[in-house]
This record gives sequence, C-alpha cells and structure tokens, in this order.
Amino acid sequence: MGKAKVSRDLPDDSALAKAASIRTGARKLNVVAASIRGKDAASALTQLTFEKRRIAQDVKKVLLSAIANAENNHSLDVDRLYVAEAWVGRSFVMKRFRARGRGRSAGIEKPFSNLTIIVRERKDGDVDLKKETRRARGLSKKTTTKEAASPAEGA
Repeated sequence: MGKAKVSRDLPDDSALAKAASIRTGARKLNVVAASIRGKDAASALTQLTFEKRRIAQDVKKVLLSAIANAENNHSLDVDRLYVAEAWVGRSFVMKRFRARGRGRSAGIEKPFSNLTIIVRERKDGDVDLKKETRRARGLSKKTTTKEAASPAEGA
C-alpha cells in the first residue's frame, strides 16, 4: 500500500523549479527575475550570465534546473522553451544586532527569499509577449513597411 499519485498542478507543456532561502532581499531578487520574464530560455540564460548583480548566478541555477526538468521529466523541446513565469516571495529574516555607542544597539535584518520559475514550451502560433508589447508601444527596433517608407516620401 502506498500513497496516491498527486495530480499535477501545471499544464503538460510546463515545468517548474524552485529555490528556497536565497540569501538576498526579495526586492533585489525581483529586479533580476523581472528581466527574464517572457524571454526565450536561451536568451534569458545569456542575459543572466553577463548580469552584474551577484544574485543573477542563483537565478541562472534555478532557470537551468527548470530547463532540465522540462527536458528530462516532461520531454519538452529545449529550443522552444520560454520563461512563462518567474516570481519571488519573502522567506525568513535573520535578526542580528550591532553594538553602538553608549551601550546601545542597532538592529540588523538579513532577509532571505524564495524564487519560482516556470518554463513553458512555445507553440507554433505563440508570440513573444514582451516583443509584441514593445512593438505596440513603438519601442521596437523592428520597423514596419509604412514607417520605413515615410522618410523617403518626405525627402
């Protein structure tokens, strides 16, 4: 007699990886996590490799774990994976003190965070949401044929 099989919370085209008790504040970690949301897995790995922040290496480890889970556990195509979700939560806080002058003390808080990354396999019809929103706002480097033709008309 054994345990009943636990039903899977995620869809079949997704894989998840978590890291608990990462030694940084949630706000600092969320800056790095936000930079990879919606990106292809390969470009997210490249960005994390050259990121200046120390915590980016821990985020990269979790992303690599999510990619490995997708490939080995769920038989997903690695070349079509993208970071569907990446969220950060607060964990515990270590409280320390520092001795100050005149017999007083000052509190020091050392926060920890949790990170969860979900990668999903991109379907043929799916588009990159970040690129599409940038294109809709006019921030994309890619120009349409109408915009490319307008400078020639003005000259």
